[in-house]
Amino acid sequence: MKRDLNIQLGPSSEKLERALADVEDVHGERMVLQMGPQHPATHGVLRVELETDGELVVKATPHIGYLHRCFEKVAENMTWPQVVPYVDRLDYLSSMNNALGFALSCEKIFGIEVSERVQTIRVLVAELNRIASHLVAIGTYGLDIGAWTPFLLLFQQREHIIDLFDELSGSRLLYNYIWIGGLAHDLPEGWLPKVRAFISYMQPKIPELNQILSFNKIFIERTGKVAILSPELAVQYGVTGPNLRGSGVLWDLRKMQPYSGYETYDFEIPVGRGEFGAVGECLDRYIVRIREMEQSLHIIEQAVERLERLPGDDVRAAVPKTFSKVPVGETYFRTESAKGELGF
Repeated sequence: MKRDLNIQLGPSSEKLERALADVEDVHGERMVLQMGPQHPATHGVLRVELETDGELVVKATPHIGYLHRCFEKVAENMTWPQVVPYVDRLDYLSSMNNALGFALSCEKIFGIEVSERVQTIRVLVAELNRIASHLVAIGTYGLDIGAWTPFLLLFQQREHIIDLFDELSGSRLLYNYIWIGGLAHDLPEGWLPKVRAFISYMQPKIPELNQILSFNKIFIERTGKVAILSPELAVQYGVTGPNLRGSGVLWDLRKMQPYSGYETYDFEIPVGRGEFGAVGECLDRYIVRIREMEQSLHIIEQAVERLERLPGDDVRAAVPKTFSKVPVGETYFRTESAKGELGF
């Protein structure tokens, strides 16, 4: 039913017209609701406008915001090494991977080559950080659809990685450990056996998680055949990382454009297979992360074995003494971070 509100609309009346349209929807069969601002850390970078017919959502319009931390502007006034702590904060759940991408980009333009030991340690900490990031993603995902227990278990498991990084760098989240040309320092004495202990601890936890959550009937019903992202659409929209592989696309920079010696490691790239519905469903994007953790553990195990054989060396040997002479030109380097491709 339409109301005669007898309001004269001015030249800048789009918002008022929209509001009146919403009023008419309320008195009709459909209602417009605002969901959000919504974000895992409540920064408010997404609002979803819902059009509902009773309890059925018939339309959802996302309004995406951008959280700009002025990182690039700040970096203009910093030296090259001073930028590293800022890159750590780009994704505070994956700081090692952030710093690795930045260091490799800088090393490319400076023509720096690091030792095998440095490369191996970088791979080791990057894969540990990948697991830590995936544990947060999976735990909060389960929490969002009503599974409280896996959230607590996964954060408890992640704590073991945080403890390892705390001993390695003196920090729990923001490490400043991977430097341009090397590392802040070598591994502490007795650290590698603790990594081995973590591998033994973590390996049986993944099948346990699958029993509790992954193959739970309710979880499958809520994530299978839901939000299907086809391979074609994923590529068209530039999706990367586990979400792209969840759509069945075999693309991982560690294999396709390897760096830091990844080509010398034995590991597989999990992709979505549509086991409970269609390829590219929510469950595929979830299960890819589960299987990536298994592969990361396999890579970490190989890195530990190499480091036990490699002789110790100066992990700062290739760090430039001065950054005053920068080669003319520009470069771009991308890595496979936990959430997808990260380029500098």
